[in-house]
Amino acid sequence: MLSLRPIRRFCNFSAAAAATTVVSTNKPAAVSNHIPNQNQKPLEEPALVKLKAERDPEKLFDLFKANARNKLVVENRFAFEDTVSRLAGARRFDYIEQLLEQQKSLPQGRREGFIVRIIVLYGKAGMTKHAVDTFYDMHLYGCKRTVKSFNAALKVLAGTRHLGAIQTFLDEAQERFDIKLDEFSVNIVVKAFCEMGILDKAYLIMVQMEKLGIRPDVITYTTLISAFYKNERCEIGNGLWNLMVLKGCFPNLATFNARIQYLVNIRRAWQANELMDKMTKVGIMPDEVTYNLVIKGFCQAGYIEMAKKVYSAMHGRGCKPNAKIYQTMIHYLCKGGEFGLAYTMCKDCMRRNWTLNLDTIHTLLEGLRKDGQLDKANVILNLAQSRVPPFSSSHLSYLQSVLSRK
Repeated sequence: MLSLRPIRRFCNFSAAAAATTVVSTNKPAAVSNHIPNQNQKPLEEPALVKLKAERDPEKLFDLFKANARNKLVVENRFAFEDTVSRLAGARRFDYIEQLLEQQKSLPQGRREGFIVRIIVLYGKAGMTKHAVDTFYDMHLYGCKRTVKSFNAALKVLAGTRHLGAIQTFLDEAQERFDIKLDEFSVNIVVKAFCEMGILDKAYLIMVQMEKLGIRPDVITYTTLISAFYKNERCEIGNGLWNLMVLKGCFPNLATFNARIQYLVNIRRAWQANELMDKMTKVGIMPDEVTYNLVIKGFCQAGYIEMAKKVYSAMHGRGCKPNAKIYQTMIHYLCKGGEFGLAYTMCKDCMRRNWTLNLDTIHTLLEGLRKDGQLDKANVILNLAQSRVPPFSSSHLSYLQSVLSRK
């Protein structure tokens, strides 16, 4: 059983100390407790606070450099990225180079994760050569090189869309450092080639990697399917969909959205809606992007009633509409002359301070005015005038001109 004696002794000591304090407060000497120590230095702000507040590039550089060994600074990803981003914005690439090169020579430079961060930061600053050189020189800092740092440098190169540089790096780095690519490597290259419009080469990369034992994942297939659909090569897009399922790789939300986007683009709204229903049956819930695409598809095809049904079903499934869905609905409701519902939705949208197309608001005001609903038109105009950030004076004049007509 626990003894209470130590606790009692502590209580007795506390009581005695309290009594002493009470007695001492009656003495004038107690006033000395409030006199500050003249030799005590004022507390300095933490380095992270100083970095965030500093706006002068040179002072920012000096401050970060002075804290090169401060773990609270260098291990803080946001502080690191924010500093480099602001120096890049000021076009002080010399400062960025000095700071990042300094970090490589410190103990943290022996960790691959830290070097990956430096590669990424060089990439974000547009300093591609420095990023790639960092990868090639990792052994100089005593840092082990794996596919993680390879992928970081590859991603930086992919952002340049320089086919020759990407191909050279792929061939040279693999051979020189005996690095085995993974699915992330494949996805980086496939995405880069798709963005450059080299779709056939992107597909061949996937095939070649699969022969080497790297199995494509849903991201690989989705990237290719989306790219082929966007380039109106639906036969290959559909073929890739079937191949993906055949290989046991099931489509995800992004894959379904890519196909629905294609169906909407070719004015097949009913098929897009059917595909959305299939999603729910296989356990994939549509998101705001899915609903917006299907609603837009029905609106473009002239089936405004179906668009309203999809909009209602969206609420029933617990998915809240975003600004784009409001914009789509209000635009096409005004186009179809349904100004009552357009007014309700526009009012709701503007109260949430969501952006609406100026011409759409103008069309709505025009429709309400012609229907004799000036009170509703004034509500919309007042909401437009109180918008944050405010419309420009010329835009407000454009809207006010509607109600000034007879």
